[in-house]
Amino acid sequence: MQNILLIVHAAPHGSERFLSALRLATALHAVEADAPRLRLFFMSDATVGGLPHQSDGAGNALQTMVEQLAAAGVPVKLCRTCALARGLADLPLIAGVGIGTLPELAQWTLEADKVITF
Repeated sequence: MQNILLIVHAAPHGSERFLSALRLATALHAVEADAPRLRLFFMSDATVGGLPHQSDGAGNALQTMVEQLAAAGVPVKLCRTCALARGLADLPLIAGVGIGTLPELAQWTLEADKVITF
């Protein structure tokens, strides 16, 4: 089984990179034969994507995509330092989304066969 880490820096608004990361994560999770172990870590402005009620300008329900991945057992973490810098650490997050640390990201990176960034 492959171990894939997606690190997302792009904000949920202003470009399609955040949406593209979620679409790829959803497609990877849907692979039936030899499904990879998948982890998502949101950094920088991507941490806003851990808040409820996010959608892009095209009507894609970003929250729904994050919820579905988390409910399926995909770990989704927000960088603690990034969340604190944006005043998000004490706000309610999407169900299944947690706050992560840089040492945790470092461990996930060492365990990953592939690291993909957006």
